[in-house]
Amino acid sequence: MPAIGEFNLGESEHDYRVPDGGVHRDRPRGVWLPTAALVLEIVSPGDESWEKLPFYAQRGVDEILIVDPSGPSVHWLALDDGTYRPIDRSRLIDLGAADLVERIDWPPTD
Repeated sequence: MPAIGEFNLGESEHDYRVPDGGVHRDRPRGVWLPTAALVLEIVSPGDESWEKLPFYAQRGVDEILIVDPSGPSVHWLALDDGTYRPIDRSRLIDLGAADLVERIDWPPTD
C-alpha cells in the first residue's frame, strides 16, 4: 500500500479536504483523489480534524488516524456501517493506537 504526505481528497477544488497523510489502496494519480484506505490527521490549534469524519465517511475512507500532540493521544477509527468507531489495531497495517503512542517522540507539554 503506497503512503504519502498531504494530498487532496475529494473530487474538485469545490469540495475537498487535505489530510496530513494517507495510505492508498493503489498508487495515487492525479490532483484529486476520491478516497484513501487510511487518512492521518494531526490536531493543531483551531483544527477541524473531528469535523471531517462525515466527509471521509462519504468517500469511503476505511480508517482514520487522529494524532493529538496536546494530549498526547492517538485515536484510531474504522468505518463501520457509515460511522467511524474506535479500534485498538488497524485492519490495514500492522499497528495499533497503543503501539503508536509509544513510538512517537511527543513534544514537551507545559
